[in-house]
Amino acid sequence: MAFFDLGTIFFLVAAVVIFYQLRNVLGRRTGSERPPFDPYSANRSRDKDAPQAPENVVALPRKRAPGEPASDVYAAIDAFAKPDTDLNKGLRAVKDNDPAFDPKGFVDGAKMAYEMIVMAYADGDRKTLKNLLSREVYDGFVAAIAEREAKSEKIQSSFVGIDKADITAAEMKGSEAHVTLRIVSELISATRDKAGAVIDGDPETVAEVKDVWTFARDTRSRDPNWKLVATEAED
Repeated sequence: MAFFDLGTIFFLVAAVVIFYQLRNVLGRRTGSERPPFDPYSANRSRDKDAPQAPENVVALPRKRAPGEPASDVYAAIDAFAKPDTDLNKGLRAVKDNDPAFDPKGFVDGAKMAYEMIVMAYADGDRKTLKNLLSREVYDGFVAAIAEREAKSEKIQSSFVGIDKADITAAEMKGSEAHVTLRIVSELISATRDKAGAVIDGDPETVAEVKDVWTFARDTRSRDPNWKLVATEAED
């Protein structure tokens, strides 16, 4: 004890007391203690234990049970045309052959096509017309344009807008869907001769134009575009 002073002995005694207190509170490690909880490893363990779906399995549509109502694929059509009418039946037939068909979307597209065709005809734009018309209608339009050009006549047109565009008929002809619209538009149009004199129409008056146009597309084709297949002016 000659080597220890009283201060050193005091600190040794305090250290022993603290060691035993910690031992009693914390206990001794036996090697079987549970590791600290790790939420991330727990999640990984659950994922590992859960059954995994084979990578080469593709989920197929569930077969409808007997008596279970089918989803209403005709809801948009029934909202557009009164059920049990000829128009409704025709639109349903088109929908059956072209699942992507939507009557409201069709009308919006037809209105844009109508303006493009009217203005392309006035401008003699054969390229635009070829993409929007069937062969028969295109030949008729081009013949009229050629006759006008031969006489050095020009059409001066300004498209004002479409007042109404309503589907009046729809039907399937084989694999080809046909939809007819009645279109009421406003147009300023005048035809001038070689000298510039107005020979038809009025360059300052807005005229109401009523047309009945039929668009069609082959539902077997991957081409989603419709083409104008028939035109008729309403008196």
